[in-house]
Amino acid sequence: MTHNFRLATIGTTLLATALLSACAPAPMVPANPMSFFITSANPGKGADFGGLAGADQHCKALASSVGAGSKTWRAYLSTTGAGGVNARDRIGAGPWVNAKGVVVAKNVDELHGENGLSKQNSVTEKGEVISGRGDTVNMHDILTGSTPDGRAANGSTDTTCKNWTSGGDGSALVGHHDRIGLKDDAPSKSWNSSHGTRGCGMDALKATGGAGLLYCVAAN
Repeated sequence: MTHNFRLATIGTTLLATALLSACAPAPMVPANPMSFFITSANPGKGADFGGLAGADQHCKALASSVGAGSKTWRAYLSTTGAGGVNARDRIGAGPWVNAKGVVVAKNVDELHGENGLSKQNSVTEKGEVISGRGDTVNMHDILTGSTPDGRAANGSTDTTCKNWTSGGDGSALVGHHDRIGLKDDAPSKSWNSSHGTRGCGMDALKATGGAGLLYCVAAN
């Protein structure tokens, strides 16, 4: 009788322990602190992202894939015409940290001044380095549609691939993520405003050294 009672007591204790373990809260997983990255891929339509909203969603989807989707993600893009938007006005106040934990800029002014952006620091959401000038495949053209100070360009020439809705005709301003170009001048070293593309489709973007990639920035 005593033996059976002990077995029953042990069984009850083990059951209670198992139930408590099942009800215990899961350990907290730290949120990914990344707040700046280059997209690792293009959705497949060149510079046609379905406008700013579609570009923002692309950034958020990639950030979510590495555990950083809770932030408000914005594509660093400007638009022109009525209701035009400056890229610098939609990205928050900073600071911004890449996937490796490196602060690339403390605020908007530093981002558009003496920032920490370079080929090694301008990495994807996965922390991977994008190939640039001198590599087998050059993908250093990053779509921005912006002037060096992060604003939409004035004039009649298309600089945003029809406000990011064209995957064919048009052109967009791009920057060089590796800060290298054909010349040793400011445009060649500009991360956000180097030159225009030959078109808006993937083949046209590749022809000038790009892959339809974007800078993504957390606004909060």
